[in-house]
Amino acid sequence: MAKLVFGMNVSLDGYIDHEAFAPGPVLFRHFIESVRGAAAIVYGRRLYEIMRYFDDDHAEWDAARREFAAAWRGQQKWVVSRTLTSVGPNATLVEGDLETAIRGLKDRLTGEIGIGGSDLARSLTDLGLIDEYQLYFHPVVLGHGTPFFTGPRSRLRLVASDRMDEDVIRLTYVPA
Repeated sequence: MAKLVFGMNVSLDGYIDHEAFAPGPVLFRHFIESVRGAAAIVYGRRLYEIMRYFDDDHAEWDAARREFAAAWRGQQKWVVSRTLTSVGPNATLVEGDLETAIRGLKDRLTGEIGIGGSDLARSLTDLGLIDEYQLYFHPVVLGHGTPFFTGPRSRLRLVASDRMDEDVIRLTYVPA
């Protein structure tokens, strides 16, 4: 049975913003390996549309960006959306009952299934499906934006803390 993991870069005050800060080289390498090693990734519509950037090659990319793109393109992806009618290569649109679809993925796959998108994570948390939260804290205070947690949560238990890069720490929590 697979484990659902919601992990994202986050500011010190709890916000996700893909424009305000980015991972350094060491953390980016970690993300390449995470994508490469995942059993699958489940995206909400908004984050999936952002990530579709990696479907096409870009001349300005360095070797690490090309490697990430290759890992992302090769990864099985499921996209949860009420508005999309189709998705790109190596992706499956999740239609119908979210809980049944995700429980089915957890039962069929082994390893970690990454969750992409805070609204999707809220829905999956409400269903009791997320097994682990990984917060990659960056030394940035934004004061606004999309929060990592978009609603109240049951108590969490810290199971690990890892220095990921020069100035980034990952805190890993599981439901208590």
